[in-house]
Amino acid sequence: MGEWLLHTFREYPSIALFLTIGVGFWIGQLKYKTFSLGTVTSVLLVGVLVGQMDISIPGPIKSVFFLLFLFAIGFSVGPQFFQALRGNGIKQVIFAVILCVVALLVTVVTAKIMGYNVGETAGLFAGAQTISAVIGVAGDMIPSLGASAADTKEWVSIIPVCYAVTYIFGTIGSAYILGNLGPAMLGGLKKVKEQTAQLAAQMNESELSQDPAYINANRPVVFRAYRADGNFFENGGKTVSEIHEYMHKTLGRRIFIERIRQNGTIIDNPKGNETINKGDEVVLSGRRAFVITDESWIGQEVNDPQLLSFAVQNIDIILTRKGAGKMTVDQLRSQPWMCGIVIAKITRAGVEIPVLAKTQLCQGDIVSVSGLAQEVNEAGPRMGYVDRPTTSTSLILLGFGIFFGALVGAITLTLKHVPLSLSTSGGALISGLVCGWLRSRYPGVGNIPKQSLWLLNNLGLNMFIAVIGITAGPTFVTGIQQVGWLLFVAGIIATTLPLLIGIWMGARIFKFHPAINLGCCAGSRTTTAALGAIQESLGSTIPAMGYTVTYAIGNTLLILWGVVIVLLMA
Repeated sequence: MGEWLLHTFREYPSIALFLTIGVGFWIGQLKYKTFSLGTVTSVLLVGVLVGQMDISIPGPIKSVFFLLFLFAIGFSVGPQFFQALRGNGIKQVIFAVILCVVALLVTVVTAKIMGYNVGETAGLFAGAQTISAVIGVAGDMIPSLGASAADTKEWVSIIPVCYAVTYIFGTIGSAYILGNLGPAMLGGLKKVKEQTAQLAAQMNESELSQDPAYINANRPVVFRAYRADGNFFENGGKTVSEIHEYMHKTLGRRIFIERIRQNGTIIDNPKGNETINKGDEVVLSGRRAFVITDESWIGQEVNDPQLLSFAVQNIDIILTRKGAGKMTVDQLRSQPWMCGIVIAKITRAGVEIPVLAKTQLCQGDIVSVSGLAQEVNEAGPRMGYVDRPTTSTSLILLGFGIFFGALVGAITLTLKHVPLSLSTSGGALISGLVCGWLRSRYPGVGNIPKQSLWLLNNLGLNMFIAVIGITAGPTFVTGIQQVGWLLFVAGIIATTLPLLIGIWMGARIFKFHPAINLGCCAGSRTTTAALGAIQESLGSTIPAMGYTVTYAIGNTLLILWGVVIVLLMA
């Protein structure tokens, strides 16, 4: 049985690949308290074990999946990347660039002191800065150095070994430093939590309305039916506009009348001049906390299945209109065409940011809204592109995007005998950035749904990592013996020092709010686990306001540093 399985894996390496992916993802989901190996590290280690069977895998498989992954990463952060370069987030852009340079220099200096070769340095950087894509970018770049075949193979093979040794502290250490040590450096956890709560309160102060519903954007929207028999109607009928004015200004609640039953006839989407008389029935919409309260002024709640049977849309809108992309949430909600529309969440560069009155919107943001079909259809085009759910992926955009990007990246220029190139992987990343930006400006150029992006991102990277692990399997143990335990210490230095410098720099030089400062550090280092640790520590989602811009910049630069490290260490 064992011999048959070994023969099958060697004959059909694709079977071994999918075994590695399945087991790796399963192990990556396991947790002990807050500790987890993570998917990428788990897939790598499982690949190493499977690789002990000495399985040969064709070369193009690794490159194809890696290019898919890099294009997906670029496409995800493209809108925010270019928006940040010319928008109000320029301070965060500069911060991210400096911190990425610091991470590069600290790693290179540490490697020089330790006497590491180019492959060991690339692996150290990839693991300590938790940027797995550097494994592929540096691996693609090393063969262009013109070194001997033996040296090239040795350098490329040692990269995943060094990554595996340093990645665990890179992830856990980053989360601990930013979630615990960071607040202590900024005045103590208690003080930073108080400052964060004060900032949230300030950002939630509405200048254009008395709507208190901004506090928790994720409260579900409800629709309830009431009979108009309260004291409010004792002196005669009231128009819809009069009732809205009373609810918004007098009661301080953003509640809307969505439907009316009058003399047996149902009126959808009342415009405002309809008169509601005593005995009529109405449907009110709004957040649960503001609809399900004392509504005795309007009348008794009724159970009317027919009146409450209507379609409500929950849909995403990409902000492409310049006007909408420069508003705050408060200003957007005050627009007359937003009547009846509730903002459920805002996503920027794949990260959900808090929906507060003073949250500044940007072009390319995805605003998820709830409302009646006719309300959404009116508001959507005024905000941008209504991104209706679809399972269709533009393979034309995907194919040509990777083709042209990789083609440009393959161009090599020689400067004083030093080969300069983006590499095919760097070209695919930049092409993804451009295509993502174009999609945010001109949605008709092609669409890659978020579900497809998730698959391209996760399957692309982990299939690449699986091939790396299986290929490096036979020499992995020897590689660990070669680098020694001091590599783990070098990883601690390369992880910790840039973060400490970043926290100090954000507080002293850039004068960021403590919560924003910590979010910027996490984003510049692209460590989502650290962002989660910060938000859990502070009990707030405010740090995400500093994460999105810096994440877009950091994800791009740290990946491209794979090329720079090879050139510096060569």
